[in-house]
Amino acid sequence: MARVSGSGLPRLRLVIGDEELLVSRAVTDTIAAARADDPDTEVHRRPGADLTAGELAELLSPSLFGGRRVLVVESGQDTKKDIVAALLAYAADPEDDVVLVVTHAGGAKGKALADGLKAAGADVVPAAKIGKHRERVDFVRNEIRRQGGKIGEDAAEALLSAVGNDLRELVAACSQLVADTGGRIDVSTVAQYYRGRAEVSGFTVADAVMVGDTAAALEALRWAMHVGVDPVPIADAIADGVRTVARVAAAGKGSAYQLAGNLGMPPWKVERAQRQARGWTAEALVDAMRVAAECNAAVKGGSDDRGYALERAVFAVVAARAGGIGR
Repeated sequence: MARVSGSGLPRLRLVIGDEELLVSRAVTDTIAAARADDPDTEVHRRPGADLTAGELAELLSPSLFGGRRVLVVESGQDTKKDIVAALLAYAADPEDDVVLVVTHAGGAKGKALADGLKAAGADVVPAAKIGKHRERVDFVRNEIRRQGGKIGEDAAEALLSAVGNDLRELVAACSQLVADTGGRIDVSTVAQYYRGRAEVSGFTVADAVMVGDTAAALEALRWAMHVGVDPVPIADAIADGVRTVARVAAAGKGSAYQLAGNLGMPPWKVERAQRQARGWTAEALVDAMRVAAECNAAVKGGSDDRGYALERAVFAVVAARAGGIGR
């Protein structure tokens, strides 16, 4: 891959995908890197549909006064045939001090341009929409890492539950958490920032319980009780976690998308349950369902200390997973 003289920047970069945030970030990062090397870098951004052959030739030609130039062709899938031909001809022999960035939504429209740039050795930056729950968890963890912090999978799940799936809101939340905590983020940190949302504590407790992480489950549970979360939704979340893993485990092998329709669950929930099901036997799940039922009865009216009933359930479900109850 050809690089700009005196720089690690590629002369050609293809940003492919339709996730607006990721596309914008890839372009912004490229411009920032160019200006870090040369503060006087000229930057030009043009919609692909509006480019003319004459304008393109002018923007891609070396500057009479020297210096670096970045040209961003936006929505490359909308460029006309003559512009596609001109871009591909340029890509075969790019200028040394010019960085050409083409954004492309992906898909069939304008595919010749994307394929041609790839064949010419363009640096490809993927920017497809993040649709799967697993991908969103990875995005949160990578975003925290990008900003200099560290977060476990359970805390990333909790943050998703609290903030939702909008990437811009997630990025803002990650930035805030890293800035305020010094970068080490766990379940209790997320709960502290989003204490008004009971689902964070309830489902975070359940997720930790189902993978046998007693310490994380108790930490989340005790924080929830400390900030006044109602014990009922926590008990319900534990019961739902056990039932979901049991149903998914009983459904047998298959992709999350294949099983989702049969089970009446969203694919992300099936995928998470498949991960949590590792280490569970059918007998252990029967024991855990009994524990969850007893916990629900205690929390919803049969116990004087509902917090203790929940803690006891955490220990008992984890013990069931380890094969320590009823056998």
